[in-house]
Amino acid sequence: MRFVRWRHHAILSHAIGIDYLTESIVMDQLAPLLRQINLTAQSFHSGELCQLVAFDENAGYIHILRSGKVTMSVRNGPSHYIEKPSVIFFPRTCPHSLVPDGDNAELLCAYVDLGAKVGSPLALSLPEAIILPMDEMSLIKPTLELLFSEAAHENFGRQAALDRLIEYFLIQMLRHVIAMGQLNGGIFAALADARLKHAVTAMHERPGHPWTLDELADIAGMSRARFAVNFRETVGVTPLDYLTNWRMSVAQNMLKIGRPIKAVAAAVGYQSQAALARVFAKRIGVAPTEWLRQVEVS
Repeated sequence: MRFVRWRHHAILSHAIGIDYLTESIVMDQLAPLLRQINLTAQSFHSGELCQLVAFDENAGYIHILRSGKVTMSVRNGPSHYIEKPSVIFFPRTCPHSLVPDGDNAELLCAYVDLGAKVGSPLALSLPEAIILPMDEMSLIKPTLELLFSEAAHENFGRQAALDRLIEYFLIQMLRHVIAMGQLNGGIFAALADARLKHAVTAMHERPGHPWTLDELADIAGMSRARFAVNFRETVGVTPLDYLTNWRMSVAQNMLKIGRPIKAVAAAVGYQSQAALARVFAKRIGVAPTEWLRQVEVS
């Protein structure tokens, strides 16, 4: 399990060579990943946590510990004691539990969907569990205050307002951890690379284009051989394997929102439904229609 507890360091942006201008550029590169998924959040608890609670739904979670102390266990593994206000984030399904230390642990909890169910690189490249102390997130403090204020009152539209605020908070949190230089694995490592990022962004922006290794290497400003080696060492798969995985992720999301298979096939670079179905079944394990049926009943 990848578990990350991050600490802020003085003049961090200078130490890691990332300032907020660079951060905004990186977020532009993440735009295709965010567009590809239906980023959603649904709050389900606000108030005191009085007893052990196990969270094992097929979803991602975010727990915002406003006050008090809790002990967190992941997959019945070692416990992690959280003793100050923090954000506890699970980008994808991960059974875990929270136990309050005393009777005054106050939390805001929500289900979140960053596209893990449709194979989004955004969700799959993040650590399994992330803890972010609130006192290290000063730029996000106004959003947290809005969240707590909305949660404390029974105003009209409260549920919708909380859900939209949490969605916005998730994007702010991604900005924060990118600026800290901690998302350095998988696709985030490629997006941080001065040359690979151009090829990755091109694939993200145009999944239907008939990309070749030579064309992607040219975009990256590298030789074909060097590009192939660097990409695999950085991301963990070959460029064309990553492209296929990305296309399947885009296809899954389009199917999930009701797009016809023929239109999906064209959008992700396949000339026919049959061609898409063959690759889909090989990568996902079932045909597109069967996958969609499974998603609809889950």
